[in-house]
Amino acid sequence: MPEIRRLPDDLVNRIAAGEVVERPASALKELVENAIDAGAGRIAIALTDGGLTRFEVTDDGCGMDRNDMALALERHATSKLPDGQIELVETLGFRGEALPSIASVARITIESRVRGAADGWRMILDHGEMIDQGPAAMPPGTRIRVENLFAKVPARRKFLRTPRSEYIACLDIVRRLAMARPEIAFTLENGAEGKTRKALSTQADEPLSTRVAQIVARELKDNSVAIELCRETQYGIMRLTGIAGLPTYNRGVADHQYLFVNGRPVKDRLLTGAVRGAYSDMLARDRHAVLALFLDLPPQDVDVNVHPAKTEVRFRDATGVRGFIVSGLRQALATGDRRSAQGPDRAAMERWQQEPTRSEPEPALRSIFEGRDWSSSAQPSRVSERRPDWVSQAPDALPSGRAEEAVPLADHAEQYPLGIARGQVANTYIVAESADGLVLVDQHAAHERLVLERLRAAGAADGTKRSQALLVPDVVELDEADCDRLEDAAGGLARYGLSIERFGPSAMLVRALPSVIAKTDSAKLLQDLADDIAKHGKNEDSGSLLLAERLEYVLATMACHGSVRAGRVLSVAEMNALLREMEATPRSGQCNHGRPTWVKLSMEDVEKLFGRH
Repeated sequence: MPEIRRLPDDLVNRIAAGEVVERPASALKELVENAIDAGAGRIAIALTDGGLTRFEVTDDGCGMDRNDMALALERHATSKLPDGQIELVETLGFRGEALPSIASVARITIESRVRGAADGWRMILDHGEMIDQGPAAMPPGTRIRVENLFAKVPARRKFLRTPRSEYIACLDIVRRLAMARPEIAFTLENGAEGKTRKALSTQADEPLSTRVAQIVARELKDNSVAIELCRETQYGIMRLTGIAGLPTYNRGVADHQYLFVNGRPVKDRLLTGAVRGAYSDMLARDRHAVLALFLDLPPQDVDVNVHPAKTEVRFRDATGVRGFIVSGLRQALATGDRRSAQGPDRAAMERWQQEPTRSEPEPALRSIFEGRDWSSSAQPSRVSERRPDWVSQAPDALPSGRAEEAVPLADHAEQYPLGIARGQVANTYIVAESADGLVLVDQHAAHERLVLERLRAAGAADGTKRSQALLVPDVVELDEADCDRLEDAAGGLARYGLSIERFGPSAMLVRALPSVIAKTDSAKLLQDLADDIAKHGKNEDSGSLLLAERLEYVLATMACHGSVRAGRVLSVAEMNALLREMEATPRSGQCNHGRPTWVKLSMEDVEKLFGRH
């Protein structure tokens, strides 16, 4: 049997570095978190070649004296657990492994000065070996420079990516930490080939919405709703704050969803699943919301020590947290998303500025609502070959349209944000005049949302508790573990009209389905529910959550089929009724797929089209 022996300290540090230091971004994260925990008011980060050659973090925090610096370079030495209660930690870092781990795989220079001290102290280590130390002249705070990461560990160095890729990873880390701490001023510079570029610069004590919009996208501030909710838990108050983009302001990837737990940036599957559930009937499946959510809850309700990089957490009441986020987001969006996030498409506006051919209005209008540039489409040489359906086949026919007599707006017109209907274009788009501009409404998209909200208001979602018994119960074969999970959750599922019971070791019997999904595939439904329970725990409500979201999707599909279709002629009274209902209906700013239901041209925009500005 091989002899058991203690590993040398340098090898232990290199093994620990494998958990903490994967690339420049992970090392940078540890250093910036230390600066935040040190009480810094300003943090400056400088990269060279995306951190591959060098990166430096300078802060104006509490600093360290000579003895503290030496101790900080030892493994498992930290100032962040004064009473040893790891479950109550409130700082970003606490393991005490960052500095010795980084020092074991790079050349690191640490300079620090305690506020009030005459001077500071400097230590230089090269891959774990102390090569120099002495006094340092510097302002209060700490400066740490890391050079030649993995220079003596070629097996790790070869897995690093290009300077551009490493820079993007570092930028993402700093962005998330900067969002988490709006009270701290951050700067980030990246240098390469003799050029230095400032990639991020924020001011201290900025409003949260300003900080998030500055980092994510400036237009987010005008296309989002604020979130401020509280709920009491066993150990204290759970609070959800942040800003959530309107469903019409979305992206094709989920990279612009920033989630924080107790000020710590996380990438947690439960939280991302909650966000997806909250937007489930407002976004197409290939689109993703843009938001920054800050969840604060008592330390006893969350375990932050489940991942070496502390990017994942575990909640005591995962189902309660998920439900809190879903309901909170929906509540916030219901108060602010009657407005549409999308303004007129720029390419479409450019087409309006030119004298159009007879068949161009419909593509221009469609591109406004769908966010696509139809001007790049292939254009046949003859107009008659590309007439849309609403153009007569007569050679000299004009697009059909109906207009109401242009009477003056009523004195109370300002009470109608969507204006008074003036006509209909292509039997698809309603044209309305408001007190301050021109409003275009996609009648099908708008009515689709209204029908869905009517179903909810009439109790359709809760009405799914009324189940429809199956003439012949379905027998669904599943893994035994999945059957156990479903059996435990049967009580919660029954509240939504799904009646199931155990049918042998590896099968479930489905006796009834919720009435609105009576035609669904029982086997697929139960498999999805079992997978969700396995993912989020055996609490009976977790299965109910997925079923509720599935019902929402079914309701959205029903609403689409029950709404006014494009191409239907509406009377002026019907148009105005639609506009008034939109103004009074939550989430009417977008259809069930996340597209805008209306756009507005201000009078200034209209005048610009005619050169009257």
